[in-house]
Amino acid sequence: MLIVLLGPPGSGKGTQAEKITSEFDLAYISTGDILRSAVKDNNELGRKARQYMDQGQLVPDDLVVDIVKVRLMDAEGKKGALFDGFPRTVEQAVFLEKALPELKVTLNMVFSIEVDESELIKRLTGRRVCSVCGASYHLKFKPPKVRNVCDQCGGDLYQRDDDSLETVQERLEVYKKQTEPLIDFYQERGLLSPIDGNQDIDGVYKQISSVLGEL
Repeated sequence: MLIVLLGPPGSGKGTQAEKITSEFDLAYISTGDILRSAVKDNNELGRKARQYMDQGQLVPDDLVVDIVKVRLMDAEGKKGALFDGFPRTVEQAVFLEKALPELKVTLNMVFSIEVDESELIKRLTGRRVCSVCGASYHLKFKPPKVRNVCDQCGGDLYQRDDDSLETVQERLEVYKKQTEPLIDFYQERGLLSPIDGNQDIDGVYKQISSVLGEL
């Protein structure tokens, strides 16, 4: 089984990926993780990727796909794999589509976790972090007992720069431009399964698992 998990920042994609890979015994493949691993291993592909990463450039799509292929071949003892954060663009999806036949692997399903933008902004801008001990809170989902005060050490809570409204809106715009086109790409291929991400974590997972149970 090979599945792709799409979703904007704040959609809870990472949480769902963890639950899916655990229950269905799938290898977890995240682009960021495998790129860092390849660089750390200092293999040929990792050295090529590092040249781009050290210069602050994006790793070319064909090289990313080559690294993904190696990770897929290494996923021994698993029933399949879940892609989180890959493909990120239609170009990467095309490269992947061409690469899978040689691996004798079929893409079974693409889940798109869909959440209202107003809800995404609430989720992403609501995080607060303790300036002393680093404990994490959320104004809506995990508020401190006393406003802006850490429950654990009494330190002041603050909002990280990447959780600011401006930064969050920029991240959502990048997703719309780069990744949202994949929804149409996979819908045309009959592989897309939209998921209502406005539900709670268990509700989202129940919807995903019911689809996977039929594959």
